[in-house]
Amino acid sequence: MKKIILDCDPGMDDSMAIVMAAKSPDLDLLAVTTVNGNYPVDITSLNARKMLELLGRSDIPVAQGMARPMVRPSPSDPFTHGKDGQAENFLPEPKLPLSPLHAVDLIISLIRQHPGEITMLCTGPMSNLAMALVKEPSIKEQLAGVIAISGAFGLNRYAFTNATGDTPQSEWNVYVDPDAAKIVYESGIPLVALGLDVATHFDVNFSEADIAEFAASERPEAKFLYNAIQFVTARGFEAYCTIIDCMAVAYAIDPTLVKTMEVRVGVETQSPLTLGMTVMDIRHHHTWQQLPLITIGAEADHARFLALLKQLVLA
Repeated sequence: MKKIILDCDPGMDDSMAIVMAAKSPDLDLLAVTTVNGNYPVDITSLNARKMLELLGRSDIPVAQGMARPMVRPSPSDPFTHGKDGQAENFLPEPKLPLSPLHAVDLIISLIRQHPGEITMLCTGPMSNLAMALVKEPSIKEQLAGVIAISGAFGLNRYAFTNATGDTPQSEWNVYVDPDAAKIVYESGIPLVALGLDVATHFDVNFSEADIAEFAASERPEAKFLYNAIQFVTARGFEAYCTIIDCMAVAYAIDPTLVKTMEVRVGVETQSPLTLGMTVMDIRHHHTWQQLPLITIGAEADHARFLALLKQLVLA
């Protein structure tokens, strides 16, 4: 089993990522760490605990992390996940307490306990991981890798037509804390960035038959997903909005779901026009060698991805 820490900002799609990670027999979910992003960190922490209790997994600790980006103020998300941050599922208040450790300290502690074994799954801004690297740089050599919903690389029209950041060609997680993303991208840790090119593709949609199965299921997580799909479609969006972050979990389970490529990428941290943009340099000549070499998602088998997610949700 692959040991993982899920660093997230629930959010309905992060909530579904928790479902996948907690229910997969291929993953050992050591902890859920929360960060400011889709909502303030007190709400994302509450929602993570709600989701774990829904799944009967109160054995998994939840640690609250960074309440704001490393350098700049927190932006307001133009896309709402509802009054509760979970597509207005209004789950019961959780009894599961927060970990006494700050998320940054729990990340450092777990990586030290399991050197070379843990993969970080980042489905929100990278503030927690970046701060852990600043506080304890030695964990860079002890972390197996990072899989992140991060960036938009312009490989297809979905990358920018579905841009989620608040600049024309940015992705939300990078846009919220581009300075943190820059630290992680440049850290030398093996990074797989699954950008909007693969995560917001219109093929990431369930059939009417799939949705009917979720509605008919007795599993509370299936009901959660069904309600979330109804919530976004009523607002003119498509079902992919409910499961964007699940792509990172799916890749951790089965990397063959996504075709990847190695490229040099820089993160824009200054320009008001392109703040948070992930700039890819694939030129044949004069390539900026100073940019970090990372792995990005180029294409995904969305049918297999949806089948895996559906299987885990209904299991």
